Amino acid sequence: MRRKRPAPIPQRHGLDPARLRLPDEGPWATLLEHLVERLPRVAPERIAEMLREERIHGEDGPLGIDSAYAPGSFIWFHRDLPDEVPVPFDVAVLHRDEHLLVVDKPHFLATIPRGRHVLETALVRLRRSLDLPTLSPAHRLDRVTAGVVMFVITPSARGAYQTMFRDRLVRKEYEAIAAYDPALPLPRTVQSRIIKERGVLAAQEVPGPPNAESTVELLEHRAGLGRYRLLPATGRTHQLRVHMSSLGIPILGDDFYPDLREKPLDDFTRPLQLLAKVLEFDDPMTGEHRRFVSRRALTAWDSPAEWLS
Repeated sequence: MRRKRPAPIPQRHGLDPARLRLPDEGPWATLLEHLVERLPRVAPERIAEMLREERIHGEDGPLGIDSAYAPGSFIWFHRDLPDEVPVPFDVAVLHRDEHLLVVDKPHFLATIPRGRHVLETALVRLRRSLDLPTLSPAHRLDRVTAGVVMFVITPSARGAYQTMFRDRLVRKEYEAIAAYDPALPLPRTVQSRIIKERGVLAAQEVPGPPNAESTVELLEHRAGLGRYRLLPATGRTHQLRVHMSSLGIPILGDDFYPDLREKPLDDFTRPLQLLAKVLEFDDPMTGEHRRFVSRRALTAWDSPAEWLS
């Protein structure tokens, strides 16, 4: 497997620079002409400014405003950061060793940089606060889901841990709070076909062979609410949220299912009552059996008035 070329510029704010390979053929005389066409979301004036400030680098150093187009070459640069709302919750470390970092992620904090969430993500926060520039995620959780997330410290071990998740060798256990329906027979296994289209916020259940499977168990109930254990056998996007909604008991605080409701990014009230409670697996590097448990609790169960307020 070919190794990725090392970047000629360092990380900034815990983020690696973006890397682009220039096409082998094209009509562009200058690098500026190509980047204006290739990066339509960036104003041409901004691209020119970055070149004048020597913020775009080639393998041999910074590139200027008059740099010629070099077919097949690589360039690196740091993207402009979006304006972000600070997420006022901490990431708690559950475990750290030579290879692994396991944390307890709060609600509302994305796992990795994406879209409008860059610095306010678990990965970037941890890289910076723990001085771990090569830290990478072994898997991820939705921004609105809290609980156990695992990162890999050692680059050489990254593939082994990510493959473990890909091959479904990790037992995942979630906890959720939703309405209690005495007419709904539980436990039960839900199977369906879920698709998530690029650019569409919500996933959908569609006809066809099942690609998603979840077991739903009722742990206890009181005052019209149930506390549920959810055991996903697959890992489709929003799978547990979709399956709970399809059973007629959508998870409390879900702004996507069954109905899409837009929530401002600075609104940290009524978090989704879904918690990644347990990760359990045999460590591919040491053979040791591992079990990590979240220390967080779901507010709607322990303190319904606090969650509602």
